Amino acid sequence: MNVPLFALAGLLLVEAPMPDPATLVQEIEAHQRSLDELRENYTFHEITRTDELGANGSVKDSTTEERDVFFVNGHRIARLLKKNGRELTEGERKSEQERIQRLIEKDLKLPPGHAYNRRGENVGLGQILPLMKISNPRRIPLNGRSTLAFDFVGDPHAKAHGLAENAARKIAGTVWIDEADREVARLEAHFDDNFRIGAGFVASLQKGTSLVFEQSRLSQALWMPSVSEIHLAARELLVKGVRRNIHIRDSDFRRFDTEVQQKIAPPAR
Repeated sequence: MNVPLFALAGLLLVEAPMPDPATLVQEIEAHQRSLDELRENYTFHEITRTDELGANGSVKDSTTEERDVFFVNGHRIARLLKKNGRELTEGERKSEQERIQRLIEKDLKLPPGHAYNRRGENVGLGQILPLMKISNPRRIPLNGRSTLAFDFVGDPHAKAHGLAENAARKIAGTVWIDEADREVARLEAHFDDNFRIGAGFVASLQKGTSLVFEQSRLSQALWMPSVSEIHLAARELLVKGVRRNIHIRDSDFRRFDTEVQQKIAPPAR
């Protein structure tokens, strides 16, 4: 019996086995390390809008901040440019440049970090997924490319070290991994339970706090962050409650040139 070539190709694609999640994570981490040096040659523009929400979910107030972002030793550094559309004053620019210089000097002395982590998040996918129960592996097209999707939920019995890993045991969600490039294309996560922060429970993240993170493929060898959406529900000590929607959009990806170096003052190469 003759089988059309395209039908045979489709059959092989369907029957291709899913990779082992642990092996896949190792491949992602290895690919990430290979991209860290490449990412340090790029900068991009980031706009963050923070909406303060009322008890009924309506927006009470909004603020915007614009930054130029670059990487030093795999660590992310963001230089503030505007607040609510207003350029910084001369004094604010000077203070910001001094802050950036201190961060550069500090990050050069630290162990290499992961470029896709935002500052303060020192736990990567390789540290989080071992704390998760993985289920429902499947192939899903995303932005015209094949991705390996997995659902996950935190294992409350897994051993964790540090704040980020303890928080990871209380989240659930889905991760989409580009099958060809072994890069995280999209991550959705939410807290299934309240998470208390600090020995004296200074604050707590409330059940329902959620995060969406996406990366864009700029070329065969380069992926960069593109969109983050955070819904924050928190309760702080002596404060009734905090509810925010945070929208982060990254764009204008470009290699460092002389003008960019003068403005951002990255470390000399």
